[in-house]
Amino acid sequence: RLRRQLESGGFAAGEYVKQLSQQSDGDRDLQEHRQRIQALSEETAQSLKRNVYQNYRQFIETAREISYLESEMYQLSHILTEQKGIMEAVTQALLLQADRDDPALGARRAAAADPFLPLSAKDAAANEEGRQRTLTTLLEKVEGCRDLLPESPGKYLVYNGDLVEYDADHMAQIQRVHAFLMNDCLLVATALPNRRGAYRYDALYPLDGLAVVNVKDNPPMKDMFKLLMFPESRIFQAENAKIKKEWLEVLEETKRNRALSEKRRLEQEALPRPAPTPPESTNPFDEDEDEEEEEDEPSAEEEVVDLSLEWIQELPEDLDVCIAQRDFEGAVDLLDKLNEYLADKPASQPVKELRAKVDERVRQLTDVLVFELSPDRSLRGGPRATRRAVSQLIRLGQSTKACELFLKNRAAAVQTAIRQLRIEGATLLYIHKLCHVFFTSLLETAREFETDFAGNNGCYSAFVVWARSSMRMFVDAFSKQVFDSKESLSTAAECVKVAKEHCKQLSEIGLDLTFIIHALLVKDIKGALQSYKDIIIEATKHRNSEEMWRKMNLMTPEALGKLREEMRSCGVGNFDQYTGDDCWVNLSYTVVAFTKQTMAFLEEALKLYFPELHMVLLESLVEIILVAVQHVDYSLRCEQDPEKKAFIRQNASFLYETVLPVVEKRFEEGVGKPAKQLQDLRNASRLMRVNPESTTSVV
Repeated sequence: RLRRQLESGGFAAGEYVKQLSQQSDGDRDLQEHRQRIQALSEETAQSLKRNVYQNYRQFIETAREISYLESEMYQLSHILTEQKGIMEAVTQALLLQADRDDPALGARRAAAADPFLPLSAKDAAANEEGRQRTLTTLLEKVEGCRDLLPESPGKYLVYNGDLVEYDADHMAQIQRVHAFLMNDCLLVATALPNRRGAYRYDALYPLDGLAVVNVKDNPPMKDMFKLLMFPESRIFQAENAKIKKEWLEVLEETKRNRALSEKRRLEQEALPRPAPTPPESTNPFDEDEDEEEEEDEPSAEEEVVDLSLEWIQELPEDLDVCIAQRDFEGAVDLLDKLNEYLADKPASQPVKELRAKVDERVRQLTDVLVFELSPDRSLRGGPRATRRAVSQLIRLGQSTKACELFLKNRAAAVQTAIRQLRIEGATLLYIHKLCHVFFTSLLETAREFETDFAGNNGCYSAFVVWARSSMRMFVDAFSKQVFDSKESLSTAAECVKVAKEHCKQLSEIGLDLTFIIHALLVKDIKGALQSYKDIIIEATKHRNSEEMWRKMNLMTPEALGKLREEMRSCGVGNFDQYTGDDCWVNLSYTVVAFTKQTMAFLEEALKLYFPELHMVLLESLVEIILVAVQHVDYSLRCEQDPEKKAFIRQNASFLYETVLPVVEKRFEEGVGKPAKQLQDLRNASRLMRVNPESTTSVV
């Protein structure tokens, strides 16, 4: 009811509020009514959002359909233009045949069709000379065009006029130009600002690679047409609709005439030329030579290449259409068909000219495919998004370039993915994400590479080099987060363990990069081990300086039980023999703390262990143990109290007979071979002999 009342056409807000105030019993009724209106407003807003989203999706789908329709209309226009050209060519061929059959009829038809037709070869030559003179006069006004005419003496001017060029993306006016349409090309020149009627050369486009597209009027942008010259396009605006129509018609007509003349030239060159009749000779020996020449004539006729086939004549234009429509597979199929046709044909002059035209299209197609694989393009879609361009480059014989561009594209994609990772507060969480993103991308890239370059074994070395450089990029990000931020050794060990586990995934495709990650991380891990070793040594020295050689009183059974568990986890199984009555432990706090810290260091270091770290880990353990051994030895020699001396001996026995063997055993289990240095250290400590009066320790 409330919604209908608010939606009514004659709703007056002031009257509604006044009436509501009169009918309400108090503030509570107004508040409740206000809440109902507020809820109705929120419901209406949500409904509007849904409608807007639905309309937006429909708009996107409609725009996509329009784009497809535009592409189909362009194809249809191109097909109709071709059909028109074919029909005109057929009509002209029929008229020429009729003129050959009846010359008088041909002359009357020509006179009726064109009253200004030259009546003699002299008049035709004069007309041609006049058109070339006009072209020369116009081009003298264009700077930088002096060398155009001498290179093509048959060139003449068909049409010219002023145009305004617009930016294809933003439809902003760029400059005023003057276009000269000749029988085989289009010249674009820019107007000089301080010289009226003078121009500067800007661009020259052959008509063979030029496509003209009408641009629909969209006020205030009107009277425009687009020129497509792969890989670029330019938009021009004519002075009015009439001039625009003239430009479109004369461009299509000139292109058609150019194609017909080129087709006739190729047909004439493809026809076998009759050999000149030699003069009769009275030499009897010439008969044998004549017989040999007659035998050679069939082979000469066999070498003539038939280029008058319709698909060969239309091949350059078909390639242009395929490239413009991004039909890369179709373009390469046409090239393969041509190469197969000309595989066993001699390289005659017409074939060379056809090859030159096709090679230009191949260069254009290669440039497009290279642009498709460039890192500047969108990197979404994963490695499979590059398969289309890579496969066509390989078919064009550009395997090396395809491999290089594919790997560059994937390197940029991996780098972008790593940069987009948000650095979390927890280092281990970030490393999990980093390893997942990097190694998943590496695995997908390897599988796609194996699919695309299955028959190109020479490219696999390039992939291995790329994988090594990518691993270096990964290790840089890894080390910056783990080692540069001075994380604890346990965190660093967990992070390295995660990286190794992800690296083993690559073994699924026969790629083992574990040795590379070891080589790249060895420096940082050595630094972390030495840094943590220094921390333990400093902490041990600090405890040693405050050592009172007293038994530990843990106060509660729970604390004693916890210590038993900790020592058991460290590998000390006979710790109960060092516990006393109640909650007492017959060991010094310094020795117990040293044992826990040393075993924790060894456990974390073994997680980081690989052969290159063997000596670093061993030397660090020896240095740490020496600090405790020297302190016990020094205290044993300096202490005079018999009771404390006995307590020190008990702690020394714990170190020599319990802790050091546990360290040796755990090191051998983790590394796989015993450590002679640790054995020598234990034996030397047990057999140490020092002058009793000395107060210095010598090891």
